[in-house]
Amino acid sequence: MKFAEAWRERFGTAPPTTPEDLTPLLGHRSIRDYANTEVSEELVGTLIGVAQSAATSSNLQLWSVVSIQEPTHRQELARLCANQRQVANAPWFLAFIVDHHRLVQAAAKVGEEALGLDFNEFYTMAVIDAALAAERLVCAAEFLGLGVCYIGALRNDPEGVRLALDLPERTFGVFGLCLGWPSEDNAAMIKPRLPSESVWFRERYDPKRGIGDSDARMTEFYEKEKMKGEVTWSMRSGRRVDEHHLTGREVLKEFLSGQRFDRR
Repeated sequence: MKFAEAWRERFGTAPPTTPEDLTPLLGHRSIRDYANTEVSEELVGTLIGVAQSAATSSNLQLWSVVSIQEPTHRQELARLCANQRQVANAPWFLAFIVDHHRLVQAAAKVGEEALGLDFNEFYTMAVIDAALAAERLVCAAEFLGLGVCYIGALRNDPEGVRLALDLPERTFGVFGLCLGWPSEDNAAMIKPRLPSESVWFRERYDPKRGIGDSDARMTEFYEKEKMKGEVTWSMRSGRRVDEHHLTGREVLKEFLSGQRFDRR
């Protein structure tokens, strides 16, 4: 796919004049079906190194990653993640961890109590660190032709994930990531995004911008994907953020407090 085609699929407008080298970044799709082709541990190790090269606040590196490959263990994680087939079947499954535990240990070695970690700021920093690292890995993987799928359902049962991964105090499984070579018959399409005018403001936020033509473009996308086209993006999004669609994540505040996150 060319850059111009990917831009039109994503935004429904003529593309800017931009180097074709950015096409892999614009063409991100969630890949749920993978080829039965090995992804070597050496390659995954390189991608982890790329992830570690992402920006990290104050070089604190407040994240870790756990790979889950043993079949029975993988099935357990798939169950905890709403039984999503890609979690069970992807060549690699990575659980990204918000991690204050390592820093507490490091601080203790030099006589520091790390009391600042009780503040919300450091939890926020750790989530950002994990997200930046994962997305750096994803960009590198997609550049090489690999497919990925983020798994927010890792948060559906935070206590179950804690037990399954032996996570210590001050850690939290924030999201998962499936990784592998896409299957030849993979049909994932580029999903439309909001127009740039809805997310890019100059100087000050403008609450009157709205969502442009997103409902119409997403309806077209849903119909192509054989989903319910009469349900618009606004309808789907509105339902997703009502109080009945938390899928177990309504306990996160209590869980995080128990793990000694977000106390002040």
